[in-house]
This record gives sequence, structure tokens and C-alpha cells, in this order.
Amino acid sequence: MNIRTKISLGFAVVLALLLLLGGYATTALLRLDNTTRRIRQTNVYSVEVGQVLLSAIDQLETAPAAPGGLPLLRQSLQRAANNVTEPGEQAVIDSLAEATDVYQQRVESGLDPAALAPYRSYLRGLAHRLVDLNVDALERKSQVADRHAAESFRLMLALAALAVVITLGLIIGVAEAAAVPIEELTRALEHATKNNFESTIPVGEYSELGRAGRAFNRLMLELQKFRRTALTEIITERTRLEGVVTSLDEGLLLLDEHGVILLANPAVCRLLNRADTELVGRPAAELARHHELLAQLLKPVAVGADDADVAPAEGEPEAAPLITVRISGYDTYYRLSVHDLRTFDESGQHVRPAGQLLALRNVSEFKKLDQLKSNFLATVSHELKTPLASIGLSLKLLQHERTDAEERQRLAQGIGQETQRLQRMVGELLTVARLDAGAGIQLSLRPTSLSAVVQRAVDTVRPQLDDKRLQLQVELPANLPPVRADEEKTTWVLINLLSNAIRYSPNEAPLHIRAQLTPDARVQLSVQDQGPGIAPEHHERIFQRFHQSPEGQVRRGSTGLGLSISREFLSAQGGRLWVESYPGTGSTFHFTLPMV
Repeated sequence: MNIRTKISLGFAVVLALLLLLGGYATTALLRLDNTTRRIRQTNVYSVEVGQVLLSAIDQLETAPAAPGGLPLLRQSLQRAANNVTEPGEQAVIDSLAEATDVYQQRVESGLDPAALAPYRSYLRGLAHRLVDLNVDALERKSQVADRHAAESFRLMLALAALAVVITLGLIIGVAEAAAVPIEELTRALEHATKNNFESTIPVGEYSELGRAGRAFNRLMLELQKFRRTALTEIITERTRLEGVVTSLDEGLLLLDEHGVILLANPAVCRLLNRADTELVGRPAAELARHHELLAQLLKPVAVGADDADVAPAEGEPEAAPLITVRISGYDTYYRLSVHDLRTFDESGQHVRPAGQLLALRNVSEFKKLDQLKSNFLATVSHELKTPLASIGLSLKLLQHERTDAEERQRLAQGIGQETQRLQRMVGELLTVARLDAGAGIQLSLRPTSLSAVVQRAVDTVRPQLDDKRLQLQVELPANLPPVRADEEKTTWVLINLLSNAIRYSPNEAPLHIRAQLTPDARVQLSVQDQGPGIAPEHHERIFQRFHQSPEGQVRRGSTGLGLSISREFLSAQGGRLWVESYPGTGSTFHFTLPMV
């Protein structure tokens, strides 16, 4: 028998006892009510009529000849005759009627009032007898009703006691039948809450609790399978994430909601110069007291703040701070971004803070490009302003009537030189714009004599050489073969190299142009100066756009585009451009072009 049937039968028995007790109590109450109603309708009414008879007799005593006493007496006798309920009551009423007739006759005969007293006493005695008969009956019936009520009470008390005993038995029996399996289920659930899914429930009879136990055991088996599968997937995903986080160039620092470091990838460990074992599991604020860089990283982070104090900032978001780290003597720039992590609480309805992720992105190249752009803009502004101002002043002097012809000629030459400078700068900018737009370089490749290229380039920079009194030495082999090149662009490259060499060479210093054949069937042309030299770490940087001198000085006439454009011109022709230089020993720029 299952638990539901047991409980249903038990409640059915209790309900039957309650219905029996209620039905008997209702019947007893109705019977008691009927008895009381009959007593009230019979004996109590008769007693009230007797009282009225006595009152009427008292009126006859005070006024024997009064007209109201006898009619009231006869009216009360009629009411008493209509409610005869006890043995002997009718005889008393008849006697009262005869005595009333006799009393009326004596009154009508004019008998002396004092002689009527015995008649009134007789009437009063009969009235008292009528009242006594009904009072005795009332007491007798009340005793019977009390006896019946006591019997009903005892019977109802017995039924109630029986119902209580049966109910207690059902409570104890059903509780015992249900408590043991429930306790076993509770113990198994407590083990399950502690991640122990090996505990099962012994099941017996096939009741509801037995079926629940079997279902629970099946659930434990499924949870064991799910746990093994989930652990395998979690370990796999964790391994993947660790691989991704470890291989990232960005530094990652993960903090929990209390400011304790949960993760530090190799990139951030290198920056902080700490092993991950020295960081993970320790409060970030405590470590920051002894580490300046970590303290700088934690400035925008509310480490250790209560949940109530962590609120999203209003208004415009703040720009990510820029962190500067000195590495191997050079400044390295990192952009710090802070990401607030959120998770759901136990109810799954509210979001609460779960920590913060600090990401450090290396933006050194962007920072350097930004600096190069700023230097380039400053240089271009200066280079455009200077020749324009010189041209404007020269034009004013040309328009002045006191300027003689020789001076006008000199001013015109100056305007021409400044115009050439502006044209060269604008040409470089247009070339870069075309390259950025993907238009490519338009080449006219044909056999070209490098001797002619060198001669044209030297003739172009001759005024600059004479201005600084430089000693140019050209060393070209007599049997130099022609190369496959664009003569105009190759000449432009050589002019740019010579201009740079002149710009950085001291006055009266020697300047060399050499050419030689290479083993791979190319012609190599070199421009050597006696300038300050270039450190090896800057050898590739100087070929980047907008790059100025390694010392960061802005030289007059330089836009930082010449070497970049020169390398692209030569690469498009199948050649190569590079530099050999050391500080204090001058620089030698080489480029090669394929032979025809």
C-alpha cells in the first residue's frame, strides 16, 4: 500500500468519526431544543396563566364588586383550559370554573363583602394548585432533559476521544512510514551538496518514496556522468584559454571583487619583473605599495571597494590612461584599459561586481608615429613658411624702385631657389599621397647610364656643395655597365641622398660617390659622408615616413619623407636601399639596381 492510500484511508476514518460525532451532536441539540420548546409552550405558559389567575383573585379581594375582576378571571380560566398538558390539571380548571360561578352568584345576591372572603380563599387555593402542578411537571421534565444532555455529552466525549486516538495513531504511523525514507533522501542530498554524487538511497516497497528514491539514484548516476563530462570540457577550455592568454602580447591582470590577483599572463609578469607565483593569490593593493608600476596600473581601479561603493561613472567615459615603461633605455608606451566584470547572484536575478580585468596594449609604434606626424607637421609648417616669407620679402624688394639691377637679379635667383624647394616638398607629399591611395609608382624602365645619373645629380646639388665648401669625390669605374632603371626617379633618389649628406656634413668635409659591381649582377652606388653617424638601432627607422634625425632634431629642408620615398622608388625598380653607419664615423648609403 502506497503512502497516498494510507494517508487517504486515515483521513477517511477521521472524517467518518467527525461526521458521526457531528451528526450525533446535532441530533442531541435538536432533541434538547425540542424538549425546551415543549416545556416553554406547555408548563411555562400554564404557570404564567396561573399567575394571571392569582392577580385576578387579588383584584376581587380589593374590590369585590368591581366589574373588571371576574371577566379577567374567566378569561384566564379559558386560556388555562386551552393549554391542559398535565394529569389532574383539567379537574382543577373545572373546579375553578364552578367556584367562579358560585362567587359571581354571591356577589349578584348582594352578599356582604366580608362573607365573600372564604370564596376568594378557595379560588386562590385552586389557582395555587394549578401553578404547583405545572411547576412540578417543569422540574420533572427539566431533570429528564438534563439526564439526556449528560448522556449525549458522555457519548460525544467518547467519540471525540476515539477520534483523537485514531488520529494520533495515523500521525505516528504515517510519519514513521514517511520520515525514514525522507531522512535518507535528506542525507543523500546533503552529500550531493558537498559534490559527493556517490551516495544513493536504499529503496524497498514500490511506494511514492520508493519511486522517488529510484529517481534520485538515477539522478546521481546522471550527475556523475555530467560531472565527468563537464570537468573534461572545462579542463579543455581552460587549457585553450591559458594558451591564448599566455600567447597574447597584451599584458593581462585579472582581479576579483576584493582586489586579489587571480591571473597574470607572461606579458604583464615581464613588465612587472615578477613571477606569476609572486602575484597570483595576493592582494594587488598590498603589492602596489612596493611596486611603482603596479601602483600606477591600479590608479583607475577601485581595489578593495565595497559593492555598494562601485558605481558606474556618469557622463563621458574617461580616456584610457597611457603608461610609460622604460625598457632597455627606451620608453615603451602601453594603453591601459580597465574592464569591469559582472556576474549574477545566487538568485540569478541581480547583477553584482565580479572583479576587474586590466589590459595593457603596447602602443609604442602608434605613439612614435604620432610623434613623427607632429614633427612632420611642424617641419612642413616651418619649411612652407620660410620660403614663402623669403619669396614675399624678395617680391617687395623687387617692387621697390631703389633696388638696382644686380640686386634684382640676386633676388630673382633666390625666389627661384625657394620655389624649387617648395616644388620638391609638394612633389614628395604628392608622391606619398599617391602611394597611400594605392596608385602605385609609374616607372619608365630602360637601359640607363649611372654616370649620366650621377652627373645630373651633382650638377643639381652643386650650389649646396659650394655653399658648404665640401670636397666631392666621384669614383666610378670606366667600364660601368648600364642598369635597367627609371632615369628620372633614380636621379631623384641620388639627389636626395646627396642633399642629406650635404645637410649633415660639416663644412669643408670630404664627400664620396662610388660605384661597383656585385656578384649577383647588380650595380651598387654608394654615397659616403663625414656626418655624425647613425646608431645601428636607427638604421631601419630612418626609412620610415616622417622620421627625422636619430637625435630628434628638425633639420632645415627635411620633411622626413625623402628616404622612405627613395626606398619605394628603388624597390619598384627591383633594387635595394640601405645604410651603413656608426655614431662618430659618418654614414654610407648604398643602393643597387639590376644590370641590363
